[in-house]
Amino acid sequence: MGWTPFFEQAFEPYQKEGYSAGRVALEHKHIYRVYSEHGDLLAEVSGKLRHLASARGDYPAVGDWVVLTARPEEQRATIHAILPRKSKFSRKVAGDVTEEQIVATNVDTIFLVMAMNQDFNVRRMERYLVLAWESGAEPVIVLSKADLCEEPDELLAQLEAVAIGVPIYMISSTENRGIDQLTAYVSAGQTAALLGSSGVGKSTLINRMYGVDILDTGGIREDDDKGKHTTTHRELVALPGGGLLIDTPGMRELQLWEASEGLSSSFQEIEDLASACFYQDCKHQKEPNCAVKQALSDGSLDADRYNSFVKLQKELAYLARKEDKSLQAAEKEKWKKIHQANKKRMNRI
Repeated sequence: MGWTPFFEQAFEPYQKEGYSAGRVALEHKHIYRVYSEHGDLLAEVSGKLRHLASARGDYPAVGDWVVLTARPEEQRATIHAILPRKSKFSRKVAGDVTEEQIVATNVDTIFLVMAMNQDFNVRRMERYLVLAWESGAEPVIVLSKADLCEEPDELLAQLEAVAIGVPIYMISSTENRGIDQLTAYVSAGQTAALLGSSGVGKSTLINRMYGVDILDTGGIREDDDKGKHTTTHRELVALPGGGLLIDTPGMRELQLWEASEGLSSSFQEIEDLASACFYQDCKHQKEPNCAVKQALSDGSLDADRYNSFVKLQKELAYLARKEDKSLQAAEKEKWKKIHQANKKRMNRI
């Protein structure tokens, strides 16, 4: 299930108190299916954990290792704590609310799946790469439905220009082509998450890697050449060979969340150019001896890519301002709960 010395060490104090460990395989409205030494258990968070949670990120997510009180005779459990996460892929929740949504945790590899049809979009892949690098996992780009593409080499070249150093694989689940190249990333104990738009073939890919059809899949809509949305929740799937895959619903929008380091990693060539500017605080606008402006002028830096970089920078700055206010409110609410609990306890005494 991906249990390593990292989690073993974190769990040691709980083990001495008689707790069990389990890994979250599925979550639905704060009800969890957990893989454990007692088998698959249906679990809920404890009252204390719920009481102290100040944000969605404080609740268990698919991929988490959690501390349990198991009731095997009922096939149920109570979750008391979440062990530290070694990686975490997050995005901002859809809409105007400034809050983190954890998509998957404790992942070694993130398969960024994009179909080679009308779904193909370089700018969207840049967003995925920013969050993938920020997560702490290794990104791998998977170009699905290669059998539907008439000019695969051209699309591949476009991605290679923006995903420097990231492995890229072209596959066709229909023709069972290229699947074996991906299985090396999910050997025994390794976890990979599949992320991408609706209908790009994530569930079909998991079925191919598993060996039999264990997940529902959809075909291609004739009106817009896009896949049908089938996955409605995140789920951890254990492969026969011992690896694990996390299937995720398609994302209609992918807003950034705490991704400053991921932005630098994804746009390293722009960061390198900026470091060569005459002024350390160069804004790349009217300053003299600006290496970025020079690269844009001579064509060595693509203007669309630079504009994408600037747009993502502004988005992160705006998010940081909103998040600061949200964190202050959440911290205030958290201490309010603690004071109320202490007051009730004192009244009972």
